[in-house]
Amino acid sequence: MEYTKGRGAQSALVPQRFGLAQRETDGDWRDAVETLDGPPVKLRTTVTEEFPKTILSFNSSPDIPFDRSINAYRGCEHGCVYCFARPTHAYHDLSPGLDFETRLFAKPDAARLLRETLAKPRYKPQWIAMGTNTDPYQPIENRYRITREVLEICLDARHPVTITTKSDRVLRDLDILAEMARHKLVAVSISVTSLDPKLSGLLEPRAAAPMKRLAALGTLEQAGVPTHCSVSPVIPAITDEFMESIIERAGSLGVQSAGWIPLRLPHEVAPLFREWLGVHYPDRAGKVMSIVRSIRSKNGAGRDNDPEFFTRMKPSGVWADLLRTRFRIACKKAGISGAKLELDCSAFRRPETGGQMRLL
Repeated sequence: MEYTKGRGAQSALVPQRFGLAQRETDGDWRDAVETLDGPPVKLRTTVTEEFPKTILSFNSSPDIPFDRSINAYRGCEHGCVYCFARPTHAYHDLSPGLDFETRLFAKPDAARLLRETLAKPRYKPQWIAMGTNTDPYQPIENRYRITREVLEICLDARHPVTITTKSDRVLRDLDILAEMARHKLVAVSISVTSLDPKLSGLLEPRAAAPMKRLAALGTLEQAGVPTHCSVSPVIPAITDEFMESIIERAGSLGVQSAGWIPLRLPHEVAPLFREWLGVHYPDRAGKVMSIVRSIRSKNGAGRDNDPEFFTRMKPSGVWADLLRTRFRIACKKAGISGAKLELDCSAFRRPETGGQMRLL
């Protein structure tokens, strides 16, 4: 199979979960489109603006520490082939493969919607998670600045936020983040998958280089912003060799919180990842998937993915125990104690709306 350079997914996988019809060859012009029009042009990223009525998404999942989130963008140009958010594009009759990283959606009204929500009399603050589905600092943030606008609203309202990203673009908002940190309103998690820029370029082709992410962690820490180094996902026989080195570097930068998450392959992500392995690591594809299935084993039957609460991010088995032990030892050697996240909701103040100024 030919390598799709600069992209994580190698094809525009058509989702089958929703009964979408697959086109069959029937001899019309579409079967000879490349002969008639020439080879396909280079993939371009397009952005469609959408205007939802609400911006906060609420969840009742019992195994995650937040109940609300903001996703300013749908789809992600970083193109991480393992991204568990890819299946969300299938809900819109788009491919979780190449469409997910080339056909993006932005929500320019996010800040206005958030201001209106926070101003409602019945709204009760709990910290908002950003970056739970797609990265708030992916490349199109340069143009839209939606994440920055949301942070400005949260700073004004004294509303706590957590951020998860793979980009050093987060430093462009360091002025706001440092001010929020002084009020205990923010914490930033940066994911580092490997320390090999070549491997990173294949796994997550448009994300920041690993060393830039680590440098961003150090800069945030120096500015007083609580940071977390997420070694995720850990891909057996591909990226697990970097676990100790990543933790060691994070510890040397003063980071006091770290975690790891094993590879997750929900729905269409599994065939996309298998395809990626076949292109880039055909010699070890069987070994990788064998280990993945062994740590996602239930009742002795290995699975590509475990969707169940509490176990979906906590693998089991011999390989999982080995990774868990390695991580614990690495954190101890690096002096990472596991600082507890402390965000303050007590200073919340409803934002001004419609020109109405605060009484106090």
